[in-house]
Amino acid sequence: MSAPRESSSLTPAVSGRRLLVFSLIFIGLTGLGLWLVYASFAQQSLSFDERLIQPQTLAALAALLAVYFLADGLRLYFTLRTLGHSIPLPALFKLVFINLFFSNVTPLATGGGFAQIWYLQKQGVPLGDATAATTLRTLLAVVFIFSLTPVFLLTLPALQGEDLLSNLGQTLAVFILLYLGFFTLLLVRSHWLLPPLDGLLLLLRNFTLISDQRQRLWRFKIRRELLRFSASFRRFLQGSPLWISLAAGFTAVFLLSLFSFPALLIYFLGYSVDYLTSLGLLVVTTFIMYFAPTPGAAGISEGVFGSFFRELLGSNHLLLVILAWRLVTIYLGMLIGFILLQKDLIRSWKKTS
Repeated sequence: MSAPRESSSLTPAVSGRRLLVFSLIFIGLTGLGLWLVYASFAQQSLSFDERLIQPQTLAALAALLAVYFLADGLRLYFTLRTLGHSIPLPALFKLVFINLFFSNVTPLATGGGFAQIWYLQKQGVPLGDATAATTLRTLLAVVFIFSLTPVFLLTLPALQGEDLLSNLGQTLAVFILLYLGFFTLLLVRSHWLLPPLDGLLLLLRNFTLISDQRQRLWRFKIRRELLRFSASFRRFLQGSPLWISLAAGFTAVFLLSLFSFPALLIYFLGYSVDYLTSLGLLVVTTFIMYFAPTPGAAGISEGVFGSFFRELLGSNHLLLVILAWRLVTIYLGMLIGFILLQKDLIRSWKKTS
């Protein structure tokens, strides 16, 4: 009987003041980033181009968007299949949009993972396996992006002498080491995380933020789930080569579709830009976004994109392409996720009443 009460109490919690504050921060930082691009890179120029709403443009964007959302759902689906779990496809694609909403209104994109873990538990996936599945799904994407970024940094002419990269080079190198170090520790030596976590719980108890009973309970749960996570990771490596290949394959399709949106927008605006150049610039942009502390990399993503693409686009089209790129890859999915979340909240409140 404890699980239903825990579930019903968690759902309203994720829609409270904290989520509202993060949403307002996301909107504010997005506006700030767009204004900086408008003032610094677009020469205070912006004009709408009807070529972006022509039928052939909308049809191409819709087709690419379908591939993008489909691949996003299937990469998690086949990761779960490797771990021995299968959930209904409607519930799986609901997770895609829930993830898009939460990951873009919480700092460092962590909220989307937590929300997906909770929804997977509602589908009967144990916490350890749900955590492992979302972590491995993220890790597969990280491997692709972190492998491609150095290649484009060294070979792409458009990035040579880029001021932004020269100023951030050392900082990004430190973040890469920390990011990869954390994932390596989590996957290979997860028990090494126990002492610092125990220390954190002790600190919380000493400051009377949690009780002795709550400290013991959380300590037990953390140890149990870390053990389950380690077992899940080993099970993934020993899983069906077919499921592992499909998980990696759909991750590649997901990233390729994501990185292709700017090239498609630029093409329909009549520019002759090499596809590999556009692809490489967005790979590096996404790489930098991984380390952005703002919700959904708001503000930073627009600024980095504007800095990289300002030489390829006319000043009147730069901000337009940024808005269209964020609309189709982020804002649309966030809106769908918000609507689905509200339906869940209403359903949960009715059951509670």
